Amino acid sequence: MTAATGRSGGAAPPAVLVTRRLPAPAMGRLRRRCAVTTHAGRRPLPRAELLGAVAGRAGAITMLTDQVDEAFLEAAGPQLRVVANYAVGYDNVDVAACSARGVVVSNTPDVLSEATADLAFALLLAAARRVAEGDRLIRRRRSWVWAPEFMLGGEVHGKTLGLIGFGRIGQAVARRGRGFGMPVLYSDVRRAPAPVEAELGAARVELRELLARSDFVSIHTTLSDATRHLLDAERLRWMKSTAVLVNTARGPIVDEGAVAEALAAGRLRACGLDVYEHEPLVHPALLRCPQAVLLPHLGSATDETRLAMATLAVDNLLAALAGERPPTAVNPEVLDRAGGAGPG
Repeated sequence: MTAATGRSGGAAPPAVLVTRRLPAPAMGRLRRRCAVTTHAGRRPLPRAELLGAVAGRAGAITMLTDQVDEAFLEAAGPQLRVVANYAVGYDNVDVAACSARGVVVSNTPDVLSEATADLAFALLLAAARRVAEGDRLIRRRRSWVWAPEFMLGGEVHGKTLGLIGFGRIGQAVARRGRGFGMPVLYSDVRRAPAPVEAELGAARVELRELLARSDFVSIHTTLSDATRHLLDAERLRWMKSTAVLVNTARGPIVDEGAVAEALAAGRLRACGLDVYEHEPLVHPALLRCPQAVLLPHLGSATDETRLAMATLAVDNLLAALAGERPPTAVNPEVLDRAGGAGPG
């Protein structure tokens, strides 16, 4: 944990906690306005240390690995005004508990959509064409000879792409699919505007039909009680045995054990996963599946995107501390109710 830093002279700057170091330009701007304490380690703060570190802070920039719950809010105390989550998702934050205490919550949507869509399509291609398997074969220096039936994969061009969730990221993946001549199906609680459907050649269908018709299924929905293990053993059986499953959303949406079983039994061609139920742990059975392409949560991991996320998180935090509406507040009603950013 690095010592608090901030401006000198005049009124004391607000004390804030950053639970993982951000890109330097964003950290520099934050330090010019606030007294900042940063956890510089590569791993998340242990729970007890997190609760100790947030005590007395006016604001916190948190990560998906940080649970912002009643215990966190109690440890922070009444000074806490804003929790700026460094992610588009905020299933790690008890938004209702924050709202009850007048704490503004924000996230970082939009800025990571294209990078995540790029990675989703990279996983789709890698899983379909056995890219990771081929790389491992070469690196093991195994003898190989080109042959008509050597390491056959599945065609991508012209195949049906099914998207579970059709928000910003889902639509960005659909645009990439259109470049490959892929008909697009999507399942979502809301229907997209007709011009969007027309532009992307997308048709809204029920989940069962999507799974039955799609050659590639990519997940882009949020994690909630309704979507936890949305793709379980039963629903995986609705999919084609030649289908490929991709998940760049949240790990618990998929039953990893059931996916591994389907791969081993030949009921699923391949999968590409960037997120897991119990990160950083991965189901041992998945590790034994050569058809599984597995990445360590790299969806937004580009220089440009991570800086954009940090910039937006800092924008959100500073706005809330100044009593202004953050650009991407999750619970703006807190500001409407309080006429500001909460208790000062």
